[in-house]
Amino acid sequence: MHGKLCKICPRRCGIDRSVRKGICGTQDRLRLARAALHHWEEPCISGNRGSGAVFFSGCSLHCVYCQNREISDGNAGIETEPDRLTEIFFELKEQGAHNINLITGDHFIPQIQISLVKAKEQGLDLPVIFNCSGYETVDSLKMLAGLVDIYLPDFKYMDPVLAERYSHALDYPDTAKKAIAEMKKQCPLCVFDDEGMIQNGVIVRHLLLPGHVSDSKKIIEYLYHTYGDEIYLSIMSQYTPMDGISADHPELSRRVKKKEYEKLTDYAIDLGIQNAYIQDMNVAKESFIPAFDNSGV
Repeated sequence: MHGKLCKICPRRCGIDRSVRKGICGTQDRLRLARAALHHWEEPCISGNRGSGAVFFSGCSLHCVYCQNREISDGNAGIETEPDRLTEIFFELKEQGAHNINLITGDHFIPQIQISLVKAKEQGLDLPVIFNCSGYETVDSLKMLAGLVDIYLPDFKYMDPVLAERYSHALDYPDTAKKAIAEMKKQCPLCVFDDEGMIQNGVIVRHLLLPGHVSDSKKIIEYLYHTYGDEIYLSIMSQYTPMDGISADHPELSRRVKKKEYEKLTDYAIDLGIQNAYIQDMNVAKESFIPAFDNSGV
């Protein structure tokens, strides 16, 4: 936490989160909105039993099109302690989870570190996934080295103008590049077990936004030319316009067209990408968003 002045995320807001909320919308106590089996991740993560998903409240990015706005503002969920989070890991294991999936917890990395160290000491043997926005500092990610087995970051934008327009983060592209490089350093190669479940490595997600195929192509090209097939890509079509998209962003008021998505996936194939997940167009449904009802917390 750099003393009491928070500089965990790239915003570096410098707020004393023991006293008031940071730009992430949370104070310095863990705040959880859901801990349950989740069946809507990539096949190598959800498998047939589900991923042990822990959804953290708050977010440092605050995208204008956020599908989890119910929790990203930091008001939902229940405050808890690192010891309780450790217990939750084992409860999810008992339920049959293939892995522990930490979703949007970058603003709680110091607390997550404590929980994971205790869990490993107590014999937790499931792969741990850090599922994040790609907007993390290298210093914060280094706190997770040796504790996280799989990184599942987004790479949202290559164009800083888009990053500023939709996430108020002009530095997003450069930050994501540095963050993913650190993730790849910690988890160099994708390793799968006999059932096809990922045990180690990096999968980078990219959500195609309506009208922005060109920027998406630049992201796919950068990732492939930088890492080849040593990382997996997950090229997503599931963008769903949510209530509250303002009149300032009319281009985001529709779903992605089939032709747009096909242009992007065809481009990936033409580049020679072998290791990638693609989606069926019918996944763009709000029903894929879980109920943030404090289950399992």
